Amino acid sequence: MLDAAVEIFSVNGYHETSMDAIAAKAQISKPMLYLYYGSKEELFGACLDRELSRFVDEVRSKIDFSQSPKDLLRNAVLAFLNYIDAHRASWMVLYNQATSSQAFAHTVREGRERIIDLVSRLLQSGTRHPEPGTDFELMAVALVGAGEAVASRVSTGDADVHEAAELLINLFWRGLKGTPAEHADHAPAEPTTNTAVGAAEG
Repeated sequence: MLDAAVEIFSVNGYHETSMDAIAAKAQISKPMLYLYYGSKEELFGACLDRELSRFVDEVRSKIDFSQSPKDLLRNAVLAFLNYIDAHRASWMVLYNQATSSQAFAHTVREGRERIIDLVSRLLQSGTRHPEPGTDFELMAVALVGAGEAVASRVSTGDADVHEAAELLINLFWRGLKGTPAEHADHAPAEPTTNTAVGAAEG
């Protein structure tokens, strides 16, 4: 039932989807659908909860905090975009449909905070010599926002997942490496070790 609902919601949107269409897709009677989920709102909420948990669990399972910072970043971005590419209907429900509905704004906000927390911990894990006062949470907010925008293009087929991944990895990595250190002899500068991921390999 939830699989059928996610597919129909992703195509028609929340407001234009009927319980009749979902029941037909799931090959069950509408009374049975109402027996399990008392309303369309409850059904959509169940879809949202399941898809969000699957998404977060899948991405988290692909992250190994013992890896080097660059590998950590690469695997996290690839896990994120590969999941979106493989579950496009799920992402459309999570991002396009749920974010446009005030009734589910709280659930979406909680889910985004879980992702931001995961990214923040990823950044902290990959930081060997952070600058004093580095705000990892704010950095995570910026990265998640950029990731969501690119993921939307991947979910609609407007962007290739591998090209999108390389774009995000390069964008994030250049920002995280920080400003090159100054050298008195004006030799080519090496990344400073006093930045967010300064001690990592380039």
